[in-house]
Amino acid sequence: MKEVLLIVAAYLIGSVPTAVWVSKLVFGIDIREYGSGNAGATNSFRVMGSRWGTFVMIIDMLKGLVAVKLAYLVPFYVDNETARTGFQIGLGLAAVVGHIFPIWADFRGGKGVATLFGLVLGISPWSAMCSVGVFLLVLYLTRFVSLSSILASIAFPIFIVVVFNFDNHAYRVFAIAVALLVILTHQKNIGRLLKGCESKVPILKYRDRRKERRKV
Repeated sequence: MKEVLLIVAAYLIGSVPTAVWVSKLVFGIDIREYGSGNAGATNSFRVMGSRWGTFVMIIDMLKGLVAVKLAYLVPFYVDNETARTGFQIGLGLAAVVGHIFPIWADFRGGKGVATLFGLVLGISPWSAMCSVGVFLLVLYLTRFVSLSSILASIAFPIFIVVVFNFDNHAYRVFAIAVALLVILTHQKNIGRLLKGCESKVPILKYRDRRKERRKV
């Protein structure tokens, strides 16, 4: 019974529509009516700029991180690592579902990548930080959040299975499923990337301006 209540709590935590509330309170708009129409970090960068996009991304990550930590409220999982990891995956996924289908925002949310990262950060911090390194490197080179998310998600199971050799089979399957899920939810972004019409986020603008001045 405790597990069911905690999964519901994780869903409600994930349902906090950060991008929607920020866009309405700060900008007086509903972010779902602008850009890609998603209430997530990528569209927040695109519509509200790097400062508020970063804020949304951090809060959405914390939703996944807090959700997996709920497992420690049940004594059985404190000393049972294998069972705890399985339960944490369930809690984290409940938060991701909440982010994608938030009860507080008419069930219209984002794609859940930031919340997924928070989930991973809560279970295996080193693999999460390596994936974030891939994300930041690709973002620096391209300024495409979507491409950064896709490549970081593909790198994640490689870190889990090959680099760190995580011996929990359920978590290995989960890592591969994460990569497939991110690719699946970014099909439109992939299409725009291939067509060359995907929007870049408004970061590193000064670097780009310097390059343009050098060309002149």
